[in-house]
Amino acid sequence: MLGAIAGDIIGSWYEFHAIKTKEFELFHPESKFTDDTTLSMAIAKSILDDEPYLDNVVDFGLRYFEVGYGGSFKKWLKAESHEPYNSWGNGSAMRVSPIAWAFDNEEKVLEEARKSAEITHNHPEGIKGAEATALAIFMARMGKSKEEIRERISKGFEYDLKRTVDEIRPTYKFEVSCQKSVPESIICFLDSDTFEDCIRNCVSLGGDADTMGAIAGGIAEAYYGVPKEIEEKINDYLSDEFVGILERFKTQCN
Repeated sequence: MLGAIAGDIIGSWYEFHAIKTKEFELFHPESKFTDDTTLSMAIAKSILDDEPYLDNVVDFGLRYFEVGYGGSFKKWLKAESHEPYNSWGNGSAMRVSPIAWAFDNEEKVLEEARKSAEITHNHPEGIKGAEATALAIFMARMGKSKEEIRERISKGFEYDLKRTVDEIRPTYKFEVSCQKSVPESIICFLDSDTFEDCIRNCVSLGGDADTMGAIAGGIAEAYYGVPKEIEEKINDYLSDEFVGILERFKTQCN
């Protein structure tokens, strides 16, 4: 989960200040955690305390309300009845990383990824984005090669993962759909050399940098680990509540 949080914080400034280069200040003075981290923490707490995903997503969403949610999600949070709203947005994929660390077989990871998505993102593409991200993280965690991950995700989810970051970058624009941001985020991992290089790939596309950083960062953590200097930096950005959840999760689920 730490990799997703790092990707979110690093990408946060560049979500609204798009760049098309890998040469940038990793932690900008205005970097911060956003909805990606907040909802990942909600999913993690649900796992730790055996509580429904819905309950914690609503609770954290309302208590950390001004962290960058989309308009539809804000409306959903404030509604009296929290029914799913058929979203295909990448919010389902950005929050799924704790599931890939907490469960130890592919079937369970996919089942829980689907459950975590369906509370809001019950559109087939929203579910698919969460499942693909969780499976990629799980496979990396299990020591699978990049080519094994590429082949499994490509066949299982019909994502085109044969492209490179350099091929995508020139024409890529801000995109919040799972179908147009999850494959690109996975490619940012597949086309990287290190954890940091993966996050730089995400930001350099000039898209939804924090969410793509969270998606790809989750996979990169499982494959490379998170560099100590980045890990030490992360806690400076988090609330005490989030630091506590992260420490519990690292102890119980990693």
